[in-house]
Amino acid sequence: MILGFAIAAPFALIVLWPYSPVAGIGVLALSHALLLYPTLRPNVQWLGPVVTRFATDRKAVWLTIDDGPTNDTPAVLDLFDRHGVRATFFVKGVLAEREPQLVRMILDRGHSIANHSQTHPSATFWCLLPGRVAHEIDTCNDVLAAVTGSTPRWFRAPVGHKNPAVHPALKRRGMRLIGWTARGFDAVMSDPAQIVARMLPKVEPGAILVLHQGREHSLRVLESVLVALKERGYELVIPDDAQLRAA
Repeated sequence: MILGFAIAAPFALIVLWPYSPVAGIGVLALSHALLLYPTLRPNVQWLGPVVTRFATDRKAVWLTIDDGPTNDTPAVLDLFDRHGVRATFFVKGVLAEREPQLVRMILDRGHSIANHSQTHPSATFWCLLPGRVAHEIDTCNDVLAAVTGSTPRWFRAPVGHKNPAVHPALKRRGMRLIGWTARGFDAVMSDPAQIVARMLPKVEPGAILVLHQGREHSLRVLESVLVALKERGYELVIPDDAQLRAA
């Protein structure tokens, strides 16, 4: 519906222009706004389903880690072992290709791997053409399949951005777009207390949490979040596909 309106808008501009240029421009501006909002706003479902939680009857959450593998991966895995945590790492293909042993280490320690695009073009992913979107997904899938022996079933877009090409590409590949329930903005913030305070109000059973690795403060942030969750009685699990919900 939104795509149809956006496609029809230029024709509406041509029709309306002789009678009311302002109305024509207004229709065109509205069509662009309706297309940009779900593109740039993470978790908005207008262009297709985005998984933002999972079904559970326990006090459990799903921790997802973006932007690896990085040099702190072994330390992150040690931290998770100490806290009895299982998580999913959304990795960049270019980094996985460079450090395949770290990807295998993640799997060997009981965690899962998912696709976070090949090159993580965070500034431009929202406006990539279908061929480039497919390339970002497929190249990362190929890298991870070569390293792990299996193709990921989950994809997270860089910065959560998406465009009309993303959902069709994922559907053809049998993949699902994973968003989140709560994020700490730890890619731009570094104070663990502030990050925990930002995340906790949105934490509930079945929540999907997103944090990052590879920053100077990543380990401190992760430990602070894990301690806060354990104090509130949460366990951290990796859900099955059947549990995933778009809402």
